[in-house]
Amino acid sequence: MAKSAKEKKQKSIEETLWDSANKLRGSVESSEYKHVVLGLIFLKFASDKFVERRQELIDEGKEPYIDMVEFYTAKNVFFLPDISRWSYLMENAKQDDIAIKIDTALFTVEKNNLALKGALPDNYYSRMNLDVSKLAALLDTINNIDTLRDKQQDIVGRVYEYFLSKFAIAEGKGKGEFYTPKSIVNLIAEMIEPYKGKIYDPCCGSGGMFVQSMKFIESHHGNKKDISIYGQEYTATTYKLAKMNLAIRGISANLGNVPENTFARDQHKDLKADYIMANPPFNQKQWRADNELTNDPRWGGYEVPPTGNANYAWILNMVSKLSENGAAGFVLANGALSGDGTEKAIRKKLIENNLVEAIAVLPQDMFYTTNISVTLWFLNKNKKARTVELNGRIKKYRSREREILFMDLRETGIPFEKKYIQFSEENIKKVTETFHIWQQTDFQTKYRNVPEFCYSASFEEIEKKDFSLVPSKYIEFVNRDENIDFDDKMKSLQTELAELLKAEEQSKKDLLAVFKELGYEIEL
Repeated sequence: MAKSAKEKKQKSIEETLWDSANKLRGSVESSEYKHVVLGLIFLKFASDKFVERRQELIDEGKEPYIDMVEFYTAKNVFFLPDISRWSYLMENAKQDDIAIKIDTALFTVEKNNLALKGALPDNYYSRMNLDVSKLAALLDTINNIDTLRDKQQDIVGRVYEYFLSKFAIAEGKGKGEFYTPKSIVNLIAEMIEPYKGKIYDPCCGSGGMFVQSMKFIESHHGNKKDISIYGQEYTATTYKLAKMNLAIRGISANLGNVPENTFARDQHKDLKADYIMANPPFNQKQWRADNELTNDPRWGGYEVPPTGNANYAWILNMVSKLSENGAAGFVLANGALSGDGTEKAIRKKLIENNLVEAIAVLPQDMFYTTNISVTLWFLNKNKKARTVELNGRIKKYRSREREILFMDLRETGIPFEKKYIQFSEENIKKVTETFHIWQQTDFQTKYRNVPEFCYSASFEEIEKKDFSLVPSKYIEFVNRDENIDFDDKMKSLQTELAELLKAEEQSKKDLLAVFKELGYEIEL
């Protein structure tokens, strides 16, 4: 479908802004300069909203109140003193002390708006020694963005989203953990349907899970006021990103009082969430010392997760936070599907406790930080009769209680940014429709196992596979190598190799014996 002229123009704004921001690179690390750019975009948006609200008050004959904070916060608008307004910064954009003025503006905005406490960049501009002419050029570019031009298109939100993804790509492998690709978040939201209740993300990054949850509610004509948001983030700069990202969209959230490690200092100990969406760090090592957290209540009757890998610690943390009707969707590295030892013991008990609802393996190259294929897990605390409410309408799901739906999405998706893959709307629709049909026992005749795509495995089948959750052990593959059980194949090859080496050794002995009979001694 061809893009509209408006979409092309907006894309041009985003790309122009990115090009302008890129000129700051050199002395500034990309992990740092994203805060420079996003802090300025935030100031421009906040200022545009402030000016709009100020004019409304004047038009309503309330000019005596234009400097009263309450008249702005009542409309979810941040109050900006003179020195924090965009017009003031533009008037001084070419001055040598513009970096100090930007820092002062951000500090003053945060001081005057409690909702922004701990959210904005702190003295970034002064301490980075930015080239004044390049900073002025960036201000000029941002000045051309009319953040209020099209409220339906959420221009600032789109610019933020574009920049977060571009920064994640730029930072590459080992960095960029603050961002989960949007199409993956969309898929999780469509699968667990966060309509009403509490949403939790124990490692919320820049807040993308929450943003897409709200967009899901809007697209399904729900009420955003029906949702409460809870999250936690360890990295201080990412914590600020999340608060800024949510603030510009008017999304209220409890992200804890400070950035903090979810395991060491859980800031939502008593939370019972209706929906959990997360993308924990992959295969996090040494997340606790051997003698730490051994009696943590979050393990709840399961074995204590091993110190060498936090995958199952994240899983059990989320299980402990689920309400009795709660559902979770999260990303994990594929190793969690079949690990041995303690991980296997925990996985076995999760399956026996009827918590695992679906497993979907994703394509390679979806993440900007790694090219490995990873997996989506879906947990359901109430597989017997989970209900979802939207605008007074109740949707009831009764999954096949002792079964797990396996999905292989490795051949799904479309190219994105040349070297990456993302899910299209059609891809997401196909996956979620399959999942929801499978969930509804009244319509089980509609669900069919599809070779190379999906399979509903019984508890007995999973037990026979030694509680492995690797989708290719269950899904039928017709034209691809996945119809081979690789564990069995490797064991077979191991046996064959041992026999070949044994035969080679015997052949060597026989050959030496022949030479000896001929009167020749050979040493090998």
